[in-house]
Amino acid sequence: MQEHLSIANIEMLLEASRIIHHTEFVIIGSLSVMGALREPPRAKVMSIDVGFYLKRDPGRAFDLMLFIGQGSEFNHQHSNYADAVSSFFPTLPEDWEEPLIFVRFDSGIRALFLSPNDTAVSKYAHGEETDRRWIRAGHQACIVNLSVVQYHVLYTVMEREEKALVRRLIDEDEA
Repeated sequence: MQEHLSIANIEMLLEASRIIHHTEFVIIGSLSVMGALREPPRAKVMSIDVGFYLKRDPGRAFDLMLFIGQGSEFNHQHSNYADAVSSFFPTLPEDWEEPLIFVRFDSGIRALFLSPNDTAVSKYAHGEETDRRWIRAGHQACIVNLSVVQYHVLYTVMEREEKALVRRLIDEDEA
C-alpha cells in the first residue's frame, strides 16, 4: 500500500516542469484532495494516477505522457504516474475555477487543486463505484459536503437524466 503521495507528486510536477518549462498545474480527480488537506484520509489518496493539465497551455500535458505517464520510466521508478486530461474532461459547475486551492511549493511549482466538493460533482457524473467510495470517504471525514455538492449540481451542465441520476446518488449517500 502506498504512503501519502504528495512527495511523489511534487517530483512528478518537477519533472514535468523540467521537460516542458511550465510551472503551473491544475490537479483534478481523486488526488485533488491533497490541496485541501495536508494529511487526507488514506481512502482519499489510494489512486496512483494524477489527473492534471497545464494551467496556461492545457493541451501540452499530453506531450508529457511518454515521460511521466503510465508505463513510463518515471512510473516504474516512483509507482505513480501522470494522467493528462483535457480542461473540458470533468463534469463541473460553471464557476468551478473560483474555489481552486492554490499551493505554491518551494521549488517554484504552483499547483491548483480542484475543490473536494467539485471533484465529487465530477465523480458522481462519472458514476464508477471507486468514485462513490471516494465521495463516501470524503463525506465521512467531513471533507465533502453533500449539500454543497447537491447545490453545485444545479449549476453543472448535464443532460436532464444524468442530473436526475446524480441527485439520486447524492440522496442515497446522504441516507
